[in-house]
Amino acid sequence: MEKKRIVCTVTNDLHFDQRMIRICSSLQAAGYEVTLVGRLRPSSGTLKNQTFQQKRLKCFFDKGKFFYVEYNIRLFFFLLFYPTDLICSIDLDTILPAYFASFLKKKKRVFDAHELFCEMDEIVSRPTIYRLWKKIERFAMPKFKFGYTIGEAYANEFNSMYGLNYEIVRNATVLRPLVTKEFSGEYILYQGAVNEGRCFEFLIPAMKSVNYPLLICGEGNFFEQAKALVKQHELEDRITFTGYIPPSSLSSITEKAIIGITLFSNVGRSNYLSMANRFFDYMHAGIPQLCMNYPEYKSCNERFELALLIDEPKVEVIAQALNSLLSDRNKLLQMRNNALLAREQYCWQNEEKKLIQFYQKIFAN
Repeated sequence: MEKKRIVCTVTNDLHFDQRMIRICSSLQAAGYEVTLVGRLRPSSGTLKNQTFQQKRLKCFFDKGKFFYVEYNIRLFFFLLFYPTDLICSIDLDTILPAYFASFLKKKKRVFDAHELFCEMDEIVSRPTIYRLWKKIERFAMPKFKFGYTIGEAYANEFNSMYGLNYEIVRNATVLRPLVTKEFSGEYILYQGAVNEGRCFEFLIPAMKSVNYPLLICGEGNFFEQAKALVKQHELEDRITFTGYIPPSSLSSITEKAIIGITLFSNVGRSNYLSMANRFFDYMHAGIPQLCMNYPEYKSCNERFELALLIDEPKVEVIAQALNSLLSDRNKLLQMRNNALLAREQYCWQNEEKKLIQFYQKIFAN
C-alpha cells in the first residue's frame, strides 16, 4: 500500500527543534512519508541528515511582521503544490497557509500546539499584535478539529476556548542510558532559549548571593541583555555563556550539572501552563531542578519529587532556594533518584505510541 504523506510546518530553521525531529523521525519510522518545512536564515548552517525530508524556504525578511507575511505566502504556495495527504501546522504562526492549502487541496489537517501562542510574553504584552494574532486564532483554530499539544493544561485551555478535544503528546526526552553515572555537580545549569520571560533579570543578580558557577547554554532574544546584566553585576567570574550547543553535545553537559533551572515569568498563560523541554532533559539526566510552582510542574512533582518549586521569581527567592538546595546534599541525591524513576514514565518511547495511534486514527477516518 502506498505510504501516506505528511507535511509539518514551522517557522524556525529546523536545526534545534528537537520536538519536531522526534515527531518526524517517529512518524517516518511508523511508515509515513514525512517532510518538515522551515525557513532558511542568513545564519543557517548545513542541516544534519534525518530519516525524513527537510525543506527550508528562503525569505527576504528575517524578522518582524514583514517576515511573517512573506513566510506565510511562501509557505502557502509551497504547500499548495507539494504532494501530501495531510498538513500539520505547528503553532499559530503557520496555521493560515496550512488551513487554506488543505482546504483548497481537500486534504486532512492537524494542529500541533507547542504554545498558547497568543499568551506568550512577546504577544500578550503588545496589545495591537495580540489582537491580530487573536483574530487569526479565532478564525483558524476551530477549523482544526484534530490536534495534539504538550500537556493537560494546554489541552484544557483549547477545550475551554474552542471546544477542541486535543490529544496530549508530551515533549519528553528519548530514554537513553546515562553517560555520567556519578552525580558530579560541577555547575548550576540553564539550557534552552535565552528569551524574555525566562527570568534572567532575576536569576543573574540572585547569583551574587550563590557561591556556585552558573552555565547558560543557548541564545535568544534576551541574550545580549543577559550578558549585560552579568557585566552590570560583576559576575563574569561566576556566570558563563556557551551560546548554542548542538543537541548531540548537550546531554553530556547536562549530566554534569548539580541543579537545572526552569523558571518562567507569569506574564501570559502560555508560561504559566507550560511544560518546558528542559524540564524533561534535566529529569533524564538525573538533575534536581529549581522550577516554578505552575500546574504542569506541580503535577509531576507530586508524583516524583525532583524539583524545588517557587511561587514567584524574585531575586531573593531564587537565591534562597538555590542555597537551600546546595546546602542539603542528601536532598539533592534523593531528588536525583526520583528523577531517574520519573524518566521511565516521562519518556519519548511512551509519548511516541500516543502520536502514532493519533495518526492511525486520523487516516482510518
